[in-house]
Order: sequence, then structure tokens, then C-alpha cells
Amino acid sequence: MPTSDSPSPNAMARGSGTKANTHSVTFENTGSRLTGTLYLPANHDGAPLPTVVVTGAWTAVEEQMPANYACALVGHGFAAFTFDFRGWGKSGDLPGGVRYVESPKAKTSDIQKAFEFAATRPEVDATQLFGLGICASAGYMIDAVAGNPLVERVALIAPWLQNRELVETVYGGAEGVAALISVSRAAEAAGGQIISAAGPEGAEGALMPIGGYYFEPARGAIPQYDNKWNNAGWEGWLTYYPADNPDRLDKPLALVHSEAAAIPQGAHRFLDGFRGERSVEWFDDVDQFAFYDTPDIISRATAFVAAHFNAAAPSDG
Repeated sequence: MPTSDSPSPNAMARGSGTKANTHSVTFENTGSRLTGTLYLPANHDGAPLPTVVVTGAWTAVEEQMPANYACALVGHGFAAFTFDFRGWGKSGDLPGGVRYVESPKAKTSDIQKAFEFAATRPEVDATQLFGLGICASAGYMIDAVAGNPLVERVALIAPWLQNRELVETVYGGAEGVAALISVSRAAEAAGGQIISAAGPEGAEGALMPIGGYYFEPARGAIPQYDNKWNNAGWEGWLTYYPADNPDRLDKPLALVHSEAAAIPQGAHRFLDGFRGERSVEWFDDVDQFAFYDTPDIISRATAFVAAHFNAAAPSDG
């Protein structure tokens, strides 16, 4: 059940020309409070709307790419719901007071609770609930909607879907992965080890020493961004292989990606094994970060997934 519900000023996320009315809300998972935002069309008359739960990239907070897509979806007549995962942003801690751990298991559980919460809202048509996962949360979203009777359809944008082979390719081979798992276990034993998530190109001691989106104030380095990473999360992340498990997804799927974005090989592998209904769009020459905040890319991607969600609308006949 919600523990608070307060209206907020009209929102217009970066990368979106759509204004939305928003409500700040909280809900709970395993005794921890999560903070979220319900986005509604500015002219909403109170009728229940088809609603999309939107989740973002690793280390992200709801005001980054989730807010951009939430506002864009409102422009297509949907309500949208974003939130901060436990241990991130405005939400409470993971068990033991832990924060900034990229935990696939915990984040999947949070998404499931978000669907349960959204279904209780009077503004939400609980018969038309959808999921949209961006980048790293694509795998979590798949896990959260698989077998979930609350959810009708799912969409993934620039999904980071990895398996063992891709993990080793990205993180320095089997030896590099083993070294990071050792770091993870040592950090967990010490109660956590917090480092910067983003840094300038070549920075030492940062998770992402590459500049770009997470490091630029005009893009992802907004005041709400934690810019932190807990090394205790490496093992859970590096042993998570969503690309290898397409058979668990029992919902119609829309997927938007680009060969120029991050690990498209994982999306191809997932699609090769997925036997369900699908709609797939590959954008030309779009890098990963452009999917997060570039207005025309967001507009195109949202139009594609909105058509996929609208296909679930009940027939008047």
C-alpha cells in the first residue's frame, strides 16, 4: 500500500516536449520504502489509463532516462510510473543498510512490487499494465514480467542483455571477471566499498571512466544522480546472464536497439531463442547514450513501443 501520495508540479523531462502532471508516491518492499513518480497527461480526467512501468540503466535514478520515456509515453496517452530502486536515489536501503549495489535479484523484486503498487492506483487501468526496461534493467524487466499475470506486454530499449561470453569480453576475459568477483567478495565482507560511478575519460578508481552521459551535467550528471557504485555488487552483476534465457518470457515483446549501441550481440542472442510475438526495430548509427536523452531518438523509440502496447487494447467489437 502507498505510504504517501503528493502532487508535484508539471514535469517536462529532458528530451521530451510533453508536459505531464506528476504525483510523488511511495511503496514498500521487504520493509524498505521506495519513492516513485506517477506521470499523467496534463488534461487527465481521472479515468483509468493504460500504464507503463519504466526502469532505467545501471546506477540510474528515476529522473534520468526513465523520466524522459515516461513523459514521452504520456504524449501517447499512457500513464507512466518510475521509481528509485532500493539502495539508490531517494529510496530506502537494501537489507543491512546497503546502498549502491547493482543487484539483479533485488531490482527484479522491486519491479514486481512496482507493478503490484501501480495496479492499486485509481488512475491506472490494471488490465493494461506494461513494462519498459532500458539498458541494464531490460533483463530485470524480463524477469519481473515473466509469468506475471498483472503485465500484458513488455518493451526493451537499448537492452544490455549479457551472457558469460559477453561478460568476459567486456570485463577482461575470465581472469578479469574472476578478479572483479574477488573484489566483490572482499567488499561485501567489509560491509561495502563505495567508489564513483562516473568520471572523466581515463579517470582512476571510477566505474565508468569514460566521460559522456553520466559525467555531463547537461545530460545524466543531474543533482539527483548518486554517482556511486558499491564494489560488493560485482559478483551478482557478472554472474547474471539474461541473454541466455529467452524461453522464460511469456509476453509479447518489442525491442529497439542499434548495432552502434552497447552489446547488440546479446539482443540478437535473446531474439534468436525467443519464440513469442515480437516487434523489433534496429536504428542506424545510434550510440547507447543517445537512447537516454536525445529527443528524436526518444520520440522514435517511444512511438514504436507505444504501438506495441496499443496492440493490447481491448476491441470495441
